[in-house]
Amino acid sequence: MASAPEDPVLQRYFKGHKAAITSVDFSPDGKQLATGSWDTFLMLWSFKPQARAFRYVGHKDVVTSVQFSPLGNLLASASRDRTVRLWIPDKRGKSSEFKAHTAPVRSVDFSADGQFLATASEDKSIKVWNMYRQRFLYSLYRHTHWVRCAKFSPDGRLIVSCSEDKTIKIWDTTNKQCVNNFSDFVGFANFVDFNPSGTCIASAGSDHTVKIWDIRVNKLLQHYQVHSGGVNCVSFHPSGNYLITASSDGMLKILDLLEGRLIYTLQGHTGPVFTVTFSKGGELFTSGGADAQVLLWRTNFDELNCKDVIKRNLKRLHFDSPPHLLDIYPRTPHPQEGKIETVEINPKLDVIDLQTSTPPVVDILSFDSTTTTETTVRTLPDKGEEICGYFLNPSLMSSECSPTTLKKKTEEMSYLPSESQRNIPLAVTDALEHIMEQLNVLTQGKSMGAMQTRDVLKGLEVRGCRREEESTQPHHQNKPEK
Repeated sequence: MASAPEDPVLQRYFKGHKAAITSVDFSPDGKQLATGSWDTFLMLWSFKPQARAFRYVGHKDVVTSVQFSPLGNLLASASRDRTVRLWIPDKRGKSSEFKAHTAPVRSVDFSADGQFLATASEDKSIKVWNMYRQRFLYSLYRHTHWVRCAKFSPDGRLIVSCSEDKTIKIWDTTNKQCVNNFSDFVGFANFVDFNPSGTCIASAGSDHTVKIWDIRVNKLLQHYQVHSGGVNCVSFHPSGNYLITASSDGMLKILDLLEGRLIYTLQGHTGPVFTVTFSKGGELFTSGGADAQVLLWRTNFDELNCKDVIKRNLKRLHFDSPPHLLDIYPRTPHPQEGKIETVEINPKLDVIDLQTSTPPVVDILSFDSTTTTETTVRTLPDKGEEICGYFLNPSLMSSECSPTTLKKKTEEMSYLPSESQRNIPLAVTDALEHIMEQLNVLTQGKSMGAMQTRDVLKGLEVRGCRREEESTQPHHQNKPEK
């Protein structure tokens, strides 16, 4: 079937990573993209023309997962080096390192209010962290094999996790208990997530399947077999009407969940596709894979219809609300076996003037502090830097640290002048910035040394005065008693 104007189109692709892309995420304002890779780096891309890309250096092994906080003032990353990092997504790249897992960490996920972070690891545990106090809260143990992924429900009351033990578990964040268990798998789920209304979960199976479960009635609603390789990632459109899937067969598929059918097959990557996600508004989606490329697509879905559905879903954020199975998804499972009439889109054939983005990359070394399960150590902000913007939950900020102010500051920091707009060459500018940082360190060292010298001199002066006083006082000899 030929593609139509309303079909998804590939807009541009980003090159900068040296190895496979493992994770992608849009910033909440839709102006930036964060990516993680096997090359151990986390990268931040701007959609502005000719803007620089930032490459954050800090992890010592594969970066497995990246995610922006709900307000976009923090960026979380997980790695095979067993750590989780929180970054301030600007040109300075300050980060805080969390150490609690004893094996590679596979995923990170912020709660919708930004107050908590869930991490999943090959140590068979899920750990939850308090973002305001920057400390470890609790662990969830019930899985008997590596945990691949853990996600908060939209209302933050539940966590869903999937493991290589072939189970999907639902956890209650209030009593820290496992409240549900799904284990209808030939293989195991690589990835799992809630739909926008929090009533269903979707799983990406190593057995090539995609499954939709209703967690209110514990029922398998839909079962798709549309890939010829393991499914690595899924992402719900904000309307909840569509699901996009990424697979090792090199394909992206878009499913219409209301009609229960496959509607698009997208061919853009060479080799396995590991990650895919919709933007917060649903007008874009991005994908990454073994070819080390990040592709940016435009959906062209009916935006007016999506807004109506989102409004309707907002009324259903209560876990105990009655089921609306026919309203949300078809009641019967849809195996999707056999030939189905779908639209196949191959950008290599269709797109002629594809916008390529290979921006100049700035390496940013991490100046980090470490948080473990026992202690919390934080580096203080620089003088003149607002403390409220330093890893604090925006919802708990004072009036002068409002999200608007923070957003403005983040934009000022993130969107630097492009190379073509600079009078000074980029390499020289970076060298000067590095020299200034070194001078600051030296100045601080000298001022500390001067203070210590002054304290020592003052101590000597005081002791000298005491000795002088003692020498001038008359010596009273004890007279012998009569």
